[in-house]
Amino acid sequence: MNSYYPVGVKPLEDYKLLVTFDNDEKRIFDVKPYLDERFFAPLRNAAVFNSVRVSPVSIEWTGGIDMCPDELYFNSEPIQS
Repeated sequence: MNSYYPVGVKPLEDYKLLVTFDNDEKRIFDVKPYLDERFFAPLRNAAVFNSVRVSPVSIEWTGGIDMCPDELYFNSEPIQS
């Protein structure tokens, strides 16, 4: 299994992210299923959710919340061209 790493991220409406990976693929990742988990609950706040940025190997939010790059890639939907 190959691992792909985020090189760009943009918050979208409805707790979704547009993630660009190092293979130039753009995918949509839905954060909603994670919001009931204690670790991700702060992301319900729009200011925190919109603070998302690329970290050295994945993405992260204010407060040290992060997401595994494999989780982002394999649980996201490719954008249809």
